[in-house]
This record gives sequence, structure tokens and C-alpha cells, in this order.
Amino acid sequence: MHQQSKNRKLGREYGQRKALLKGLMRSLILTGKIETTEAKAKEIRPRIEKLVTRGRQATLADRRLITAAVGAEAGRKLIETAAHYKERAGGYTRITKMGQRHGDAAHMALIEFV
Repeated sequence: MHQQSKNRKLGREYGQRKALLKGLMRSLILTGKIETTEAKAKEIRPRIEKLVTRGRQATLADRRLITAAVGAEAGRKLIETAAHYKERAGGYTRITKMGQRHGDAAHMALIEFV
């Protein structure tokens, strides 16, 4: 029997979806919070959490992986942000539901660092 994928497709092909998620993660890191659809917020949350966990240690290998995932500028900012979470054992982000978007009634959410 065909097994379902755990990832959301978000109505995009693989390359487009990868670029979208990378852009959302960069925006979240650089600004601290973004307003997006619930599905997109739920999709980037585990990715951001894993990057912050790597940023807490900030070994050379971790820095390279973070830079590859979100770029140099956002990578530096993420490592600075991760330093605030040394004592925290996960749960670095918060998703707050915002209601529906006026144009297409999509469920919106605010994702931010705690």
C-alpha cells in the first residue's frame, strides 16, 4: 500500500517548495516573526527548531549546515538568537492562529520566536 508523505506539498513542485520554505525561514530568522498560512507555519516550525538546536552548539559543522540551509546573513543571526536558548530544552517558536484571510479565507497564523 502506498504510504503518505509527512511533508505538505503546499501546491508547489519540489524546487519551488524548497525555495519557499527557505525564504520563510530566512524571514523568520531576520525579523523574529512572520505572518503566513497555518500550513506553511507548521511546515517550517520543525525545520527552524532543528536549526536553533544546531545553533546552540555552533560547531564548525553546525555553522556550515545552518549557512547552507538559510544563507550566511540569516545563519549568523540564527547563531546569535540560539545563544539565548542555551538553557531551554526545545520549543523555541510559537504559532498563534490569526483567523482567516479576507481574500481566500485561508487560515492565517503568526509564527515567532519565544
